Amino acid sequence: MVTSDQILLVPSLPFLAFVVNILAGRWLKNRAAWLSIATSSVACVIALPVCWAVFRGAHFAHQGTWLMLGTTPLKFGYLMDPLSATLLFMVTIVGTLIQVYAAGYMHGDPRYSRFFAYVSLFMAAMLTLVISDNYLLFFMSWEIMGLCSYLLIGFYFEKASAANASLKAFLTTRIGDVGFLLGFLTLFAAIGTLNFAEMNTIMTGAHGNHAILNMALLTMAALLIFCGTIGKSAQFPLHVWLPDAMEGPTPVSALIHAATMVAAGVFLVARSFTLFMAVPNILPIVTAIGTITAFMAAFIALTQNDIKRVLAYSTISQLGYMVTAMGLSGLGAGTFHLITHAFFKALLFLGAGSVIHGTHVQDIREMGGLFKKMPQTATTFIIASLALAGIPPLSGFWSKDEILLAAFGSGNFLVFGILLLTAFMTAFYMFRLIFLTFFGTARNAKVHAHESPALMTVPLWCLALGSIVIGIPGSPFMHHWFQKFIAHMVHYPEYEPSALVMACSIAVAVVGIALAGVIYLKQKHWAAAVAKSFPSFYRLSFNKFYFDEFYSAYIVKPFQGLGRVLFGFDETVIDGTVNNAGRATMFLSSVKQWIDTYIVDGTVNFMGTSVYFLNSITKRIQTGFVQNYLLIVFLGVLAFLAFELKLT
Repeated sequence: MVTSDQILLVPSLPFLAFVVNILAGRWLKNRAAWLSIATSSVACVIALPVCWAVFRGAHFAHQGTWLMLGTTPLKFGYLMDPLSATLLFMVTIVGTLIQVYAAGYMHGDPRYSRFFAYVSLFMAAMLTLVISDNYLLFFMSWEIMGLCSYLLIGFYFEKASAANASLKAFLTTRIGDVGFLLGFLTLFAAIGTLNFAEMNTIMTGAHGNHAILNMALLTMAALLIFCGTIGKSAQFPLHVWLPDAMEGPTPVSALIHAATMVAAGVFLVARSFTLFMAVPNILPIVTAIGTITAFMAAFIALTQNDIKRVLAYSTISQLGYMVTAMGLSGLGAGTFHLITHAFFKALLFLGAGSVIHGTHVQDIREMGGLFKKMPQTATTFIIASLALAGIPPLSGFWSKDEILLAAFGSGNFLVFGILLLTAFMTAFYMFRLIFLTFFGTARNAKVHAHESPALMTVPLWCLALGSIVIGIPGSPFMHHWFQKFIAHMVHYPEYEPSALVMACSIAVAVVGIALAGVIYLKQKHWAAAVAKSFPSFYRLSFNKFYFDEFYSAYIVKPFQGLGRVLFGFDETVIDGTVNNAGRATMFLSSVKQWIDTYIVDGTVNFMGTSVYFLNSITKRIQTGFVQNYLLIVFLGVLAFLAFELKLT
């Protein structure tokens, strides 16, 4: 029998592991990993019966009043419906397997316990987000996940690249988070609630008649909430933080930046789906952002040489696929791909970590011939790549096919064509990576590869099994059941499986794999020839469309210059002279100093002096003698009586 106490234990257990590890990690040492794994495993064991009960038709919800906003109670609680159960199923299983893998990968690290403390905090936040029943609790968990991302990207903070990457991720995602915050506050102003179930009732009430609602506010709310998705799920134009996030340990890349946290942005759109359906003029924007992101990131991945960066851009591209599905009203397709992608992309990142662990290099140009030395890593990596490329009957084929079907069925053939081209590029760059890494001959004699220990390879095989079978619910054999299951939120168009779409999907995947095999195994000179034949396209891909350079030149540097001026950074003397810019800087610096001295410091000093003066009077009254206090009370009563007599 599933009870509310059991559901609340799911996020509480990882949080307990965080508290113990952060306070007593130096004494626990290597046992810190097993505490995190144990709590996550127990949470998984508790969660799975809950998910099964929901899949069979159960519904769990509970609320408690947190505070009052005027006369409106703000309630916190949990909500277990098919959408949250699906995510809970994925997060607990994938998160636990990644932590088992991390126990081996991080072995010997001097900050071992701190790593698992951060991971446990992240798990607690992600699980709270999944079961939360309102936007405010959702947002609080969302921000804790952002903090964990910052801490784990910069885990090796002694490296300047890691410190800069963590700061870049934190600031970039905050842009989207501000939009998300303003979005749900705008929604509260429009409908008077932040509760998901109440929002769904309002949005779907009166058979879709929204005449009584403020559509302008709802449109603004949906657009601002989608900004949160753009930031957290690394969509164009805020996608630039995710590739740099690969500076963190590889298990972090698998857990946070492939399987769970970045998927939270897509989950946000799914959770807000009735809102987006109520303001359909927002859906083309969602579709456009997702389609641009999917194509752009896949195009960039074609020329990247760092094994983790290839997977990072692949993640951005697949998240774009999911967002596109949501924009096409494909709630089921987007959610389905979110789940399947979590399994095979986590497997790919862990496989990349195994390669790095065994070779101590990340550049795929320095690898080659690793299949014989790392057969388990190679085999599982190929399974995940086939799933990502969309080869049947693996999971990625069924979920990608649902998205292509949504595009084709809606009559949006431009989006359908772009997504097909993206699928071709996905198959090509993934097998470019495989052929350069695991096949051919070794290109660096200094690389002495070895297979990873069982503690790392067993999770690889578990995720490989998931990558194969997790797509069965969305296959044509269970298509109608899946549509009925996911359509609990709101009615949306259902499209029958199409032989044409399926044939196109398989064809582009096979052609992409075959072309990668020809270029990187047989005709190796073709790669350089293509780059020379299309130099502009090659530079655009290799330099990532120059987004980082553009942001540095037109956003980062101007703000740095403004900061130098405002904070009196003085490089005004050049060759013994003061230039005009220097005079302006000196003037602004003197103005700043005057404001600091006489206004800011003056106000603070005045408050301090006032408190000191009042204290000097009060301490004369607080003597500690009871007779003095009685005298004061007596005089106070006399004064009060005199005042009352005067009034009468």
